Amino acid sequence: MPPLPKSAWPEPEALLPLKSVDTLILTMLAAGERHGYGIRQDILSHSDGKIELEAGNLYRHMRRLESKGLIEEAPQRRDADADERRIYHRLTPFGHRVLAAEVLRLRALVRLAVSRQIIAPGRA
Repeated sequence: MPPLPKSAWPEPEALLPLKSVDTLILTMLAAGERHGYGIRQDILSHSDGKIELEAGNLYRHMRRLESKGLIEEAPQRRDADADERRIYHRLTPFGHRVLAAEVLRLRALVRLAVSRQIIAPGRA
């Protein structure tokens, strides 16, 4: 499925809530261009090894994010040590806006949990 043209992008809030895996992938790409294995390793590291995505599952999520215009394939790297088989992806400006909207939604949920004494207030 080809990505949506920019003129067809909905408001970011229309795509919320995001699936947890999608939020993790977008968050890892917010740091810069990554290839699939690198994203997988970043998620493993971030989750202290608790979230281990199988390659097929990761790439299925990435294809869906790409079809929605949230991520895109980055230009081919020209680094001397770059592996030409690796396909790098990056967050699109629209993907950044959707991720920001999701993080704001999650922050509001955490504030609600604090106000209802589900969790104690703390530092981020």
